[in-house]
Amino acid sequence: MSRLCQIIIAQDDSIRNQSLDTVCNHLSFTELLDEIAALDTFRRERTNLYERVRALFFLYAVHRFHLPKHYPANQSEHVPFDGYIHLLNRRFEEAIASFQLVFANTPSDAISSALAQAYHQLAFQTLANQVRQSVRAVRGNQWMFRVGHPADYPLRIHPVLVRRATDGAFPILREQTPVRMDLSHSGWSDIFFLGMDFPDGAQVLNISVDLGVRGRDQQTRPPVEAYLRVIDEPILRLTSIDLGATADVSSLAELFDFGRDYLGLLKGAVIASGIVPPGMEHSNSSLADLLSRLVGPNHGLEIVSSVNDIPKGSRLAVSTSLLAALISVCMRATGQTASLTNGLVESERRLVAARAILGEWLAGSGGGWQDSGGVWPGIKLITGVAATMSDPEFGVSRGRLLPNHRLFDDSQIDDVARAKLQASLVVVHGGMAQNVGPILEMVTEKYLLRSLDEW
Repeated sequence: MSRLCQIIIAQDDSIRNQSLDTVCNHLSFTELLDEIAALDTFRRERTNLYERVRALFFLYAVHRFHLPKHYPANQSEHVPFDGYIHLLNRRFEEAIASFQLVFANTPSDAISSALAQAYHQLAFQTLANQVRQSVRAVRGNQWMFRVGHPADYPLRIHPVLVRRATDGAFPILREQTPVRMDLSHSGWSDIFFLGMDFPDGAQVLNISVDLGVRGRDQQTRPPVEAYLRVIDEPILRLTSIDLGATADVSSLAELFDFGRDYLGLLKGAVIASGIVPPGMEHSNSSLADLLSRLVGPNHGLEIVSSVNDIPKGSRLAVSTSLLAALISVCMRATGQTASLTNGLVESERRLVAARAILGEWLAGSGGGWQDSGGVWPGIKLITGVAATMSDPEFGVSRGRLLPNHRLFDDSQIDDVARAKLQASLVVVHGGMAQNVGPILEMVTEKYLLRSLDEW
């Protein structure tokens, strides 16, 4: 067996944890070609998803970083057009087959670059499939993947949301969520692929925070908001206030096209929340028919997101917090939570967190599980968990998708300690925007995810 394949299947950590460079830096061009041939066969034959993903990342790295130095500097080769089109259409297996036909006859830097891109994207697509499988196994999610026709659709809009006011307007449901600040950095061990390979090392301590702008706001408030209301059109109207983007979605094809506009996060939330179940993706059903069962004939939904005064690059996991808020407001609106207005219970938080991970991977951002920490109030320790026989990840990876959340109460961290932590927090912004001076307030109480403004 090839040396790289041995690393993937090794149980001995001294072998399993070797870097790819340790092996490849000492291999000749011919030996590297033998390794990638063995890896490609390995990833096609293995049934273990985790092993296939690691083989795909190895293939990406060899083509991107180790083969190019063996190619002549003046070599030129065209990338086949059909492979390029397959790559654009996310048909990665077809793209790889097209590129390999050329590579078999004339290995070149251009073809290796194309193969590296295809293998890299196929690896993430394969990971997304495992995320789907894991999220599907969470109690309360199975139905979303089984529904493929509006006739089987079980959700109905909450009766309160279809009661018009005296002016004829439908009420607005609002969700407010804090963001999370990590007190101990996870080193990205919360990311699905890393955390599931080394669950014992996947630990992070974070807090939920409200924000305000120094010198402007008298008090802090949850910076992430999501709104939902019924509208008199059989469409999904999606709007991001901070991005200045809006779209009227009238078909399932438009909704599942995440690269069509800047509203991928809202689309991911609509799907992950079950309003349009993932099982509907390849159906020929009508979005209007589905909305008719959900809301009523000739009606639809308007969903709006807003992030208040948080610049890009804040490191506060804004996108996942926003996704969680959107999923929460959609679940509340469709009767998937016990309360329309009160805080979520623990089982509902875990459901939101699982669906937020799904939404991240659907939209292509691939976030980690600590980023949804804002859904849990206060100070909490989040830890990876080894997969057991009852988990869908058992036999696939060492750890499971969802971690454990340990929320510290007043008996474990008293008011004095919380006040000292609050007083010692210093926020240094290292993002892309300037002139930012947020002040923070820890959400140490069981905060209320407020919904439904006064009628």
